[in-house]
This record gives sequence, structure tokens and C-alpha cells, in this order.
Amino acid sequence: MIVAQQKPLEEIIGMLIPYDRILILGCGTCVTVCNVGGEREVSLLHSSLRLAQSRGLAQGKVFSEYTVKRQCDKEFLAILEEKAREQDAVLSLACGVGVQVVADYLPDLAVLPGVNTVFMGAFSEAGTWDERCAACGDCRLAATAGVCPITRCSKGILNGPCGGAKNGKCEADRSQDCAWILIYRRLEAKGELDRMRRYYPPRNFRTTSRPRRIQGR
Repeated sequence: MIVAQQKPLEEIIGMLIPYDRILILGCGTCVTVCNVGGEREVSLLHSSLRLAQSRGLAQGKVFSEYTVKRQCDKEFLAILEEKAREQDAVLSLACGVGVQVVADYLPDLAVLPGVNTVFMGAFSEAGTWDERCAACGDCRLAATAGVCPITRCSKGILNGPCGGAKNGKCEADRSQDCAWILIYRRLEAKGELDRMRRYYPPRNFRTTSRPRRIQGR
């Protein structure tokens, strides 16, 4: 799941300075689950902005709010055409993908990011998500017993462990488990330690072609 964090209110207010009529637009999928951009968060941000107005900030702004099912899918954006006629800008609480899709769909409006897209993560406990995937485009989880060394190793090492781990913890962050020790233990339990003998050449991320595209069959 894509995980995001709301931008500081001061930064949001700064982005809104050139505009008078702003639609705060939520997204009903990932950012709703991580409590950043669903209907509830749209309403809370709206209230925070109105409170800021009572303190002399964001004066003269008129805010409205709406939430679509998915901002990253144009199928759900048709309803925005009518709403957009009355707006100068859209403050999107979706991930970076959603912001860009809405900006493409409403090219005559300023579409502003209200959140920072952080990573793709897994639910850990109430209000907590842990990074698990960097979308590197070369998944090797089959060889590493389902533990991603790109995201779960602080150094992103493909052939580990590095030798700096102590008591199963990473030398760069003692609060984190060493990803390669986790990989070793899982492979050992499965009788598949031979997988660790394979060498993977370092990845050169600079050669990655951007932007990427996947076409369905």
C-alpha cells in the first residue's frame, strides 16, 4: 500500500497564496487507509485552514471539499469537471500519482500536493506502516525468502550480511533487525541456504528508464 504523510499546514498555506477558491480533494484508497487523505482527513484539513483564517492566515480563501474513490484512475474523475469550474486550484490529498493524474485531467487548474508520498508499506500496528517495497522493478523475493534487501537493509545490500550486524540488529540503526540475518534464518529453516551462495551484481539505478510503463495483455 502507498503510504503518505500530510504536509505541514504552514507549507500548504504557502502553496495556496495565489489562489482564492480551493477544492480540497481526498482519495478513497491508500491515503484513506493510512489516515492521511480520506473524507475524514479532508474535513480535518478544511477545519484547520478555517481556524488558520481566524488567526489572520489564508485570508480571502474559500474552501470546499470532496473525495473521489481513486484519484489515480481517470474513470473516477468525471465528476470533478463540474466542480472544477468554480475553483482556482485543487489541493490533492492523494499520493504523487493521484496528483499527476488529476493535473492531467484538469489542465486549466493548479493541482497542488497536500501530502508527501513516503513509501509502499505494510500495516504493522494501529497507525503504523513499515516500508516493504521500493518498486525497483527487479524483484528477488523468491531468492531472499520474502524479505526485501533493498528496503529492509539500511544499505540496500544485495549480497549480505555486511558483517556489521550485532545480536541480529543493523549497525546503522540498532532498533532495526538486520535484513540479511532475517533472510538467513528463513532460508535455514526451509533448508534452502544454498540460495545465499548466488552472487547478485550491484544494481545501477541510474540506468533505469523513466518514466516506466506497463501495458496489460
